[in-house]
Amino acid sequence: MIRARALEKRYGDKRILRGIELDVGADDFLLVTGPNGSGKTTLLRLCAGLAAPTRGDFELGVSRGRIGYVAHEPLVYRELTALENLDLYGRLYRISERRERIGMLLERFGLWDARHERVASYSRGMLQRLALCRAFLHEPDLLLLDEPYSGLDGEGALVLDRELTERAPRTAFVVATHEPERLRRHATDLLALA
Repeated sequence: MIRARALEKRYGDKRILRGIELDVGADDFLLVTGPNGSGKTTLLRLCAGLAAPTRGDFELGVSRGRIGYVAHEPLVYRELTALENLDLYGRLYRISERRERIGMLLERFGLWDARHERVASYSRGMLQRLALCRAFLHEPDLLLLDEPYSGLDGEGALVLDRELTERAPRTAFVVATHEPERLRRHATDLLALA
């Protein structure tokens, strides 16, 4: 799915990533750790095709339509409801049974009762749950998750734990986290950025 050799990313004179080597296969779960500013988010943006490397070889063996991405921002339309947001993404991904899938995800993530509320009224945790629903909606082959537990309460974290456990055998993951211990049981590899 992902292959990088001597990967480097710079923004002007500032080097964010240097000498990154990684291989992520179809059922691998790569944990990316490191302090703030170490390049975790930049690496996920490269994997999502939202940024280009400055140097090195980088191959992404999956189309962008088969990637699910949860960034620091939820990437949802705040003036729309949760239902409208997911329906829009479902249409973009041409999901044939999108209404059933949307309903199942909203129920599973505890957002069913708030499905008709504008997203602008959602709490940080509800926004994170909706972002996860959006990323999982089209059953991607590669999931890129940047601090996926951010803003989640205990119940939301348990729902995410269950989703990751169910998806890990059939999905490739690259997960940036400050909580590697929580995800260590899934990990097939660890990349520690300095």
